[in-house]
Amino acid sequence: MVHQIWAALLYLCGILLNSIYQCPEYSQLTTQGVDGKEFPEPHLGRWYFIAGAAPTKEELVTFDPVDNIVFNMATGSAPMKLQLRATIRMKNGLCVPRKWIYHLTEGSTDLRTEGRPDMKTKLFSSSCPGGIMLKESGQGYQRFLLYNRSPHPPEKCVEEFQSLTSCLDFKAFLRTPRNQEVCELSSN
Repeated sequence: MVHQIWAALLYLCGILLNSIYQCPEYSQLTTQGVDGKEFPEPHLGRWYFIAGAAPTKEELVTFDPVDNIVFNMATGSAPMKLQLRATIRMKNGLCVPRKWIYHLTEGSTDLRTEGRPDMKTKLFSSSCPGGIMLKESGQGYQRFLLYNRSPHPPEKCVEEFQSLTSCLDFKAFLRTPRNQEVCELSSN
C-alpha cells in the first residue's frame, strides 16, 4: 500500500514538473525575413554546418565521416528555386562536392528538394547570432541541423541548440569536429 501511494505521489510530481517546464521557444522563419527583407535573400550566401540532432543515432550516421561542410545558397535559374552547393571535408581529408536544388513553397519558408519528393525542409530562427536551424524530414528520418555564418560560433550557441533539441526528444547529437581546413566551394 505504501509503495502504491509513493508511486502515485511521484507520478503526480512528474506531471506537475512536466507542466511547469516547457521546451524553449523556437520559431519557424516567415517569408518576411531579417531586416524586413523577403525570404530567401537574408539566407543566401555561405553557411557552415555545425551540429545535428535526431531521435536516434541512425538518423545522423551520414555525418559520422564528416569533418566539416561549407554551403553556399544562391538564387536558382528559375523563380521559386534555390541552388545549394556544398563541399564536404571528410575526416580522411577528401573533399566531396554536392549540389541540390530547393523549390520554395509560395508564402512559406518550407523547402522541397528536387528529386526527393519525400524530403521536406523547414527553416527556423536561432537565438545564436548568424545562426539558423533546419528541420529535415523524409522517409524514415527526421533531424534538426544547426548552421552558422561562422565556422566556429560561440559555444553557447551549440549548447542552446543541444538543449532545445534534447527537450524536443531529439536525444542523438552530433557536432562536426571542424579540425581540418574547409574545402573551397567550386564555382560551377
